[in-house]
Amino acid sequence: MRNESIKWSVVGAFVAAALYVHFRGRARFKFFRQLTDHSTLLAPLNALFYLSSKVRARPYVATEQFPELAPLAANWETIRDECMALMSEGAITKATGYNDAGFNSFFRSGWKRFYLCWYGTPHKSALERCPKTMELLRAIPNVKAAMFALLPPGSHLVRHRDPYAGSLRYHLGLATLNSDDCYIEVDGEKKSWRDGEAIMFDETFIHTAHNNTDKHRLILFCDVRRPLNNPVAKVVDKVFSSCMMRAAATENVPGEKVGWINRLFAGLYRVRLLGKALKARSKPAYYALKFASLGGLLYWALIA
Repeated sequence: MRNESIKWSVVGAFVAAALYVHFRGRARFKFFRQLTDHSTLLAPLNALFYLSSKVRARPYVATEQFPELAPLAANWETIRDECMALMSEGAITKATGYNDAGFNSFFRSGWKRFYLCWYGTPHKSALERCPKTMELLRAIPNVKAAMFALLPPGSHLVRHRDPYAGSLRYHLGLATLNSDDCYIEVDGEKKSWRDGEAIMFDETFIHTAHNNTDKHRLILFCDVRRPLNNPVAKVVDKVFSSCMMRAAATENVPGEKVGWINRLFAGLYRVRLLGKALKARSKPAYYALKFASLGGLLYWALIA
């Protein structure tokens, strides 16, 4: 009886956290989309960070709250020059295989990136090719990860939530077209990028990006540590970042470290491709199999 009570208490807490994540913003996924989204899986962890956050629950965050990031905007032209040199050499690319789980869906729209550092580990290729940018980043311990990100002409990124609430997202405009036709939308609110200006937002709100111009958009993209007021949440963030987020590292060039999550993803994506092939042949069969699998998982978790 006691074990049953504990189990249903855990289930209740999980459901409450998932509902909190779902209703937290104005923009929401439909029920079945949210049910299978990674933000549901990580809802209990993220709820801890939301409840412990020193930053108010708003789509956009004032960069003035993070004065340690000011040197990035102050040196944006230096950062831009190193980024443009990489672009001219074709070094800002999409993943060469299924080894970048976090951004895999973006590559289909032409999105490209060049990693600078990832959760405590600088990329050797970045140290060699972007020394000035790396010097600036390494002087800011609260920057967990950074990359150059390219959004090509006429493209957009699908509406999504990022999986982990232990960070906030910082975008510094490098070559942005300075146009309202090139913008990000977070929880239904649009902001346009501008060269030398920063936008900071909570990436766990639903967001999307659009480049409706005829030129590339380039930004410096950083994950910045979320300020927390709870020592337990700080320890959880440190452990999760070290054990899980660091395991999602991938390469700019062959030979750089690929974390175990991305190595596992490469294998699992073959199953995903089989699912896509089934969906193309028969949507009813695909959804029947999908929800039967979810139902079996819930039965195992709640009843078995």
